[in-house]
Amino acid sequence: MKNNNFTEGAILPKLLKFMLPVLFAMFLQAMYGAVDLLVVGRFGSDADVSAVSTGSQIIMTLTNLIVSFSMGITVAVAQRIGQKRPEEAAQTIGTGLIIFAVTGAIFTLISVIGSGILATVMKAPEEAFNLTKSYIRVCGGGFIIITAYNLLGSIFRGLGDSKTPLIAVSIACVFNIIGDLLFVAVFHLGATGAALATVIAQLVSVLISFFIIRKTTLPFELHKSNLNIKKSYAMCIIRIGTPIALQDFLVGISFLVMLAIVNQLGVTASAGVGVANKVCTFIMLVPIAFMQTMAAFVAQNYGAGHNIRAVKTLKSGISVSLIFGVVMFFLSFFHGDLLAGIFSNKPDTVNAAWDYLKAYSIDCLFTCFLFCFIGFYNGIEKTKFVMIQGICGAFLVRIPVAFIMQHIGNGSLFMIGLATPCSTVLQIIMCFAVYMHFKKSISDKAQI
Repeated sequence: MKNNNFTEGAILPKLLKFMLPVLFAMFLQAMYGAVDLLVVGRFGSDADVSAVSTGSQIIMTLTNLIVSFSMGITVAVAQRIGQKRPEEAAQTIGTGLIIFAVTGAIFTLISVIGSGILATVMKAPEEAFNLTKSYIRVCGGGFIIITAYNLLGSIFRGLGDSKTPLIAVSIACVFNIIGDLLFVAVFHLGATGAALATVIAQLVSVLISFFIIRKTTLPFELHKSNLNIKKSYAMCIIRIGTPIALQDFLVGISFLVMLAIVNQLGVTASAGVGVANKVCTFIMLVPIAFMQTMAAFVAQNYGAGHNIRAVKTLKSGISVSLIFGVVMFFLSFFHGDLLAGIFSNKPDTVNAAWDYLKAYSIDCLFTCFLFCFIGFYNGIEKTKFVMIQGICGAFLVRIPVAFIMQHIGNGSLFMIGLATPCSTVLQIIMCFAVYMHFKKSISDKAQI
């Protein structure tokens, strides 16, 4: 933990050293979800693939709420570590654990009781409707486990430790692969088997992670007395995390709307977009990893009063992320069929996925800017702006453009997919405007 001080030394080496375990963890997390679709695509039907696609999108939307809200803990803990106040970091974590235990229980009830309603809202194809319900119900039944699994990662990133979350996701990935092969390939449980594998793998990961935590030297002592809700710490977590969670939830809703539009085009289109979305989790890994890294890195410097260093961190992150963005654009635009073919051996599904991927490849050129900006603004507690720009992109651009393209694009998944890069452009413009204002305020303070 002594080496997790981001307020001193060369920025880029420390940024990359912290980011790489985050990236590897996210890669394994993406593999985690990809294996579900890969095994189901090989040993199941198009209906199973559609069910995993639609069901996982719903579960991912709810999970992202947990991850986004837990950013309140990441930022609050990182700021207190930067301010050399470890005891307050301990109380922040204790308060957060109680809050998220209640949140996980609520999401469990929503998923289990409302699985049929959620499948109906998503317009799941008739052939895949019951399978979609089953997938949502099984994954939802384990939401307490899913919450604990993601919360642990947020806490340790706030402490400047990105290696422990990597260990946790590695464990989960291994057990998920074993579970998928057992439940789907051997027992032929299809989408339901994939859901079972997911929950069991995360349970094993959480149990082992708690054992690792007990053996880890922390910058503070966490006692049972910390496991209570103290108003000031709870309000800090809520103030930072709620705007991020609301933004991610509404953005997730916009993607669910796009998926519902695609589902009306039939099971092949639905399966194709499901495959494309899994590919997208890989081609977007670097910018998303920088977003999470940026939040913790910038939060420490912002808490310590090193605003200029925080800005330099943003520029370094964008520069590295842009290189990967260009590579991913060419790979997914010109060779998207090869990427989609990894997850499906059905030509129609692969072609549908490639059509959708061509639009997403354009977004690769923009997200290297957007996600670094979002991480930066989360780190300096401008989470309300993060919420506003996300909502504007989703509801002023993404959803309207998707509806328009549905009617004028003759069912083209490429045309519908263009809604995403269009929304990203608006969000980047908004981010640049606020960045210029923030940079000017730093210059004004430096002159005083």
